[in-house]
Amino acid sequence: MELFETVLWIVAGTGLVVFIALYFVDAGYGKLISGKWGPTIPSRIGWIIMECPIFFVMLYLWWTSSVRYDIPYLLFLLFFELHYFHRSFVFPLRSRGNSRMPIAIVLMSIAFNFVNGYIQGWWLFRLSPEFSPYSPSWIGSWQFIAGTVLFFLGMLINRNSDEIIRSLRKPGDTAHYFPKAGMYRFVTSANYFGEIMEWAGWAVLTWSWSGAVFCWFTCANLVPRANSIYHRYEQEFPEEIEKLHPKRVFPFIY
Repeated sequence: MELFETVLWIVAGTGLVVFIALYFVDAGYGKLISGKWGPTIPSRIGWIIMECPIFFVMLYLWWTSSVRYDIPYLLFLLFFELHYFHRSFVFPLRSRGNSRMPIAIVLMSIAFNFVNGYIQGWWLFRLSPEFSPYSPSWIGSWQFIAGTVLFFLGMLINRNSDEIIRSLRKPGDTAHYFPKAGMYRFVTSANYFGEIMEWAGWAVLTWSWSGAVFCWFTCANLVPRANSIYHRYEQEFPEEIEKLHPKRVFPFIY
């Protein structure tokens, strides 16, 4: 437990550093890709390599646990893996274009996903059964119900927003377009808003510090990036920004 708590503090502190740093240095992938990040690989390959470790770490920790068939723990696994199966295998294979991703970004993401997989899985399948077990009645608690609604609503927004972005380009097209459908009517990074909502829901439905730290790190990574994307859109599409007045990532707030 002491090691686990230490890792939580390290990740939370790293999130603060990331949050501050990304307001000064653009994350070098996607719309913000930059040659300053070094050699690149195809984005499809990069996404699979960097996202799949957490899928398998979580699966391993569940399978080797003593609670793998207990209903709350099984549902935790299914929710988590539903997100990461899509993010690791479906999302990259459905992406269009020939975009590239810096190897440095891939390596940092691999490291984070291994650590985060340990944090989430170790709490749920190793520590919680000993220190704070989730009984079958947990699925009727307000935390589980509210968190589940938030999680799947965020997943719906995230995936719908990805579809909107994907549909903006015809095959072979490399131009940039301003998204206006769905939650993009309110924020320029609707996909990030959906993902933040997902992990906020995860933190609530597990009611855990591990979930809260994951939600915080997600915000620390995506909120500054949403700010950079907003400013990029201001330069490329000033008329749309002036007309729609979208926020960056949180509707009506920021």
